Amino acid sequence: MSHTSVPPAANALLPRSLPVQLITASGEYVPDADYAAPDDAVLTRAFAGLVEGRRINDQCNALVRQGRLAVYPSSNGQEACQIAAAMVLEESDWMFPTYRDSVAVIARGVSPEDAMVLLRGDWHSGYDPREFRVAPQATPLATQLLHAVGFAHAAKLRGEDTVVLAMCGDGATSEGDFHEAMNFAAVFGLAVVFFVQNNEFAISVPLSRQTAAPSLAHKAIGYGMPGQRVDGNDVAALIAVLGEAVTRARSGAGPTLVEAHTYRMLAHTNADDDTRYRGHEAVQAWIERDPFTRLRALLRDRGALTDELEAGFAERAEQIAAGLRTAMHAEPEVDPEALFTHVFAERPATLASQWRFLQDEIARTEAVS
Repeated sequence: MSHTSVPPAANALLPRSLPVQLITASGEYVPDADYAAPDDAVLTRAFAGLVEGRRINDQCNALVRQGRLAVYPSSNGQEACQIAAAMVLEESDWMFPTYRDSVAVIARGVSPEDAMVLLRGDWHSGYDPREFRVAPQATPLATQLLHAVGFAHAAKLRGEDTVVLAMCGDGATSEGDFHEAMNFAAVFGLAVVFFVQNNEFAISVPLSRQTAAPSLAHKAIGYGMPGQRVDGNDVAALIAVLGEAVTRARSGAGPTLVEAHTYRMLAHTNADDDTRYRGHEAVQAWIERDPFTRLRALLRDRGALTDELEAGFAERAEQIAAGLRTAMHAEPEVDPEALFTHVFAERPATLASQWRFLQDEIARTEAVS
């Protein structure tokens, strides 16, 4: 064996040169030697999720413009990643999402209005993480990866078969937390699936300025875990690849890094002007790869998606949007003392003084009004 050759064991950890794809951009099925496509019933359920996810994204973008949400990091164009992430997990598994993964959080069972509490600015999280097995959405890059690995380590020590899905974007792979989480998970053989949604930009920083690796999935071999690339706009391929990684983790074989190649169709958030760093033509080119239209074309061609069924999905999505509008337009009842309630177990004199000062300010303001 030459010094430049790679041992067979290492070769097994390398991702494919091209992302796994089961449905083409035009909606045609492509057989794969390693990954079987989900059946039509699963894909139809996934399509319903895509319909709801797209409608949630559109509604939340409108709520931002109306001043009812402080910020919304849209996953428009990335809905296949969101829906597949929720579908591959068992009820006992855990999801650790990013700030852009609201649709995945909702697909996991959290109500849309509760999922939006964080982005409205009312509380840190509007849902009970233990009830839905979804960690609070994380705004700092990659911090949730360490939490996910710690949770998986605790589950292993307790003898549980819990699988943890640790979600992040391509920008998070440039953080030290990403390295620490990957290394710890691999060394201790933890049941973690690292799911990187590579949408090509970390706000305005393109992928080429973040890594010189052939792909983000290639980073996995350096930690001793397998990596795989998948078409992030192909929900069938996502379910197959993520599903295999989840099954592998549950069997005790350790973590996997899955890189989904997708695209952020809208700006980073409502505070971002994406025209400063990418052209209109680049964005338009990804419209033809829309996860919604390609799955719709496949299911229509197979006769699995009828007009009646699709209309029902659309009606359900509208009901979700209407409920979200109602909830977000309602003025929340604000308790000023809540600012001081959860800072310390026992309120110190300095904090008590600040609360008395605020009470005085409120009383004088109410007297004037």
